[in-house]
Amino acid sequence: MVVVKKYQLPPTELIPNSPQPLLHYPGFLKVGGSQNLAAEVYDLFSSNGWQTQWIFRYGPTQTSHYHSEAHECMAVLTGSAKIRFGVADTSSDLDESTYGSGKEDGGVVVDANAGDVFILPAGTAHKTFNTSPSAEFKLLTPGDGHNVAADDVRDALANVELTGFTMIGAYPKDGGSWDFAKGGENAGEYEKVWSVTRPDHDPVLGTAEEGLCGQWH
Repeated sequence: MVVVKKYQLPPTELIPNSPQPLLHYPGFLKVGGSQNLAAEVYDLFSSNGWQTQWIFRYGPTQTSHYHSEAHECMAVLTGSAKIRFGVADTSSDLDESTYGSGKEDGGVVVDANAGDVFILPAGTAHKTFNTSPSAEFKLLTPGDGHNVAADDVRDALANVELTGFTMIGAYPKDGGSWDFAKGGENAGEYEKVWSVTRPDHDPVLGTAEEGLCGQWH
């Protein structure tokens, strides 16, 4: 049985978030012992019409950001971390925005562990921090993070060395390109972000009602 956690994140002064809930499927992927985990996740995403575009290894923290034109799926391949959803950083000092008062009020902090899947409606702010094992931030796939630059994408993903806290990211194949909005860019135009077309399939649950097809209206 699939465990589905939902988080309804209201808009803030700087972040649109979404009328649709953030979806979290804890431990959905069977990560133990698989030598081709990234390739298997790629197959699952592809079968549901989602395009794998990157694998990142995350550093100790990052800037909170959102994507204004695309829904996003992030699946945890290795490691653990915390992810803060729903609020913008208000300080350029990463330590202050992560551990101090340099952020908007509100939001939720969720534990992210290997096997977890997150589905973020367009506009949802997110910030990954407290990663374990600790490592430097790095794009592990060939390309610029908007596609996997390889003739055989599946083979390229299967050969990525997964170290630290890593996630694989995918977006609807017919959806918009992801941008890196830090907050305030869409002030007064949140409805535009909220109108990004809902995909026909959940990236991992397909058309099952437990997934976005039943949860997003």
